[in-house]
Parts: sequence; structure tokens; C-alpha cells
Amino acid sequence: MKHIAILGSTGSIGTQALDVVRQHPDQFEATVLTAGSNADLLIKQAIEFVPNAVVIANEAYYETVCEALAHLPIKVYAGDDAICQVVQMDSVDLVLTAIVGFAGLRSTVAAIQAGKTLALANKETLVVAGSIIRQLCQQHKVSVLPVDSEHSAIFQCLNGEGDNAISRILLTASGGPFNRYTLEQLERVTPQEALRHPNWNMGAKITIDSATLMNKGFEMIEAYWLYQVQPEQIQVVVHPESIVHSAVEFIDGTVMAQMGLPDMRLPIQYAFSYPRRLSLSGPKLHLFDLHTLHFERPDMQRFPCLQLAYDAIAKGGNMPCILNAAGEVCNQAFRQGLIGFMDIARITAQIMQQASYIPSPTLDDLFATDAETRQLTGLRIAPF
Repeated sequence: MKHIAILGSTGSIGTQALDVVRQHPDQFEATVLTAGSNADLLIKQAIEFVPNAVVIANEAYYETVCEALAHLPIKVYAGDDAICQVVQMDSVDLVLTAIVGFAGLRSTVAAIQAGKTLALANKETLVVAGSIIRQLCQQHKVSVLPVDSEHSAIFQCLNGEGDNAISRILLTASGGPFNRYTLEQLERVTPQEALRHPNWNMGAKITIDSATLMNKGFEMIEAYWLYQVQPEQIQVVVHPESIVHSAVEFIDGTVMAQMGLPDMRLPIQYAFSYPRRLSLSGPKLHLFDLHTLHFERPDMQRFPCLQLAYDAIAKGGNMPCILNAAGEVCNQAFRQGLIGFMDIARITAQIMQQASYIPSPTLDDLFATDAETRQLTGLRIAPF
């Protein structure tokens, strides 16, 4: 039995992770559940799974959750600090980090310091603090199991390859809903249109990031830290069908790819059960149904957020942190109708030039950078 803390249990990844637990009650137990403000769903999940502890980050809902769970042997906590504390419980074997954005960094660090195995679904952790996270994982002998479908695919392709040298990582991208749009059309995109992803069912932030290819830029940076290859060895490949989840080319020219239907439960379950594979209900991939698969180069002019990510990792230091913070603020502003779709990249690029650059940041520096960048970005958005 593997005891799992699910950070962000009410989000897209969290709810699908609980479906995996639901299918394998003899293998997995949800020991800790945490949520931001969705108290109603957290309560329903807690009643079904009866974890040892739940945390509602928004302290305004603490009494509501306490009252609803008073009849069950569940400890109820509130606040971000509580999340950092519960991941360190002795009863936790593995921590699924599914809190969206920069907000997931502090609890991820706490889990590493406690020596917990990480199922990493919060890509911003490595985008913002890749060097620090790698050092902490080495120091505390912590294994990181990637949950992003692309990084899980790469991880699976590398299994059994030992020290065989990689020529390239082929990081696939669906291209989002606007892959065929012209620059003129992209200027007129609405939040409602951007939130309709053709292949994946995801939360609002990551869906917008997928539409701009910012998410793919983040995944490129994540791959840089996970697999120790240079950015120029990570080639983004637009693959609209989302069947090939990524591939690895070795120095002899062999390309190994991982394929499957677009279902996030697959990489979640693999991270939970690694190195074993377990059965999973749902549709399966049938090659005869595919007919054609398409692979294209990304257009950096129409999707400049991807180029910004390559620029950020080339600059290094706290620049990826600046990219992430500005991108998060712009993403939310677009969803609120305050800026246009293409303004996300424009404003982010401006902030990357304006924010204070630190070549070798500490963790405290990164929190300061995040705060400064959010303030600068908010001021830049205000005139719109």
C-alpha cells in the first residue's frame, strides 16, 4: 500500500489522481488531501476517501470544512503553512504536487526536505527553481517521477537505456486551438475560445498556457532540468493528434516514442505505481483507428511565448522566474478580459527586460523576484 499526499486534490490533476486511487484501493491510499478554496469538493473527497488529514489553503473556509468532517477521524488544517507541514507526516510515502503555478513551490520544497518521493505535476517548480530543486533532491536523496504526459513519456523512453547518450528530446505539443490561425486572427482571440482545448481537459491557467505555447516553453525548461540536456537538444514538435506524447532520439539515430490516448490518468498512475504497470479502465489506443499523424515545426512568430522560454533559460539565473510570474499575471488578466491574447507575450517580454536580474538566486531571491515581477506586470497591465 502506497500512502499518497495529493496537493491540489480538487483541480484537474488531483481529481484524476483520485480516480486512479479509486480504481486501485488495494495499491494506493489518499492519506492527505489539500485544496485552495474549493471547500465543497474537498469535503466530498474527504468523505469518500477518509484521509488522515485535509488542508484548505483559504482559511475563510476552515470552519465549514471542520463542521462537515466532524463525524470522521480526519484532522483539518488551514493555510499554506499547513500544507508544508502535512507533506512531512510520517504516514506519507509519495507527494503528488498538483498545486497550480508558483504557489506550489514552497510545499514542494518542504516535501523534498522531508525525503518524500515526488510525483511532479507542478512544472513551475522546476521552471522557477530548477537548480535549487535539483540540489535539494540530491541532498535529500529524493526521487522525482514526472507526471506531465510529455515528461512521463520521455521518462518511459529512457527506462533501461542506462548511460546511452541522447541526441535530442522531441517534445510534442498539440498546438492548441489556434494552430492554424493567422497573426491577425490571434489578435482577436477571446478567452472563451482559448479555453476550448481540442484534446485535453485541463484547468483554466494551463489551458491558456497551452494555447499560447507558454506551457510548452515551461516544459522545455522542465526537460532541461529533469534530463540534463541542453536547450538546443530539446526540439518542440507540434503534433495536433496528441497521440505521441514525446520521443527521444539517441546518438545512433534510433527514436523511441511513447504513445497513448490523451488521458492524464496514464502518467499519473505510472508515477504512482513505478516501476510496475497496473490496469486502467477507459478507452485504449487502436493503431488502425489513427489513419494519419501529423508533425510540424512550431511558428515562433505566431507563438512568441515559446521563444521567450528559450530566451529565459539561455539567460539563466532568475529569468525563468520572471518569465513565470509575468506569464501567470498576464494569463489571468487575459482570462479576465483585461488584455488581448497576443498581449500576453508582449507584456511578458517587456517585464523580462525590466525586472531585476539575479545571476545566481537563492530561494529567498526567487520569492522576492516573484513578488517584484507580479507588481511590475500589474502596473503594466493597468493602463489597458
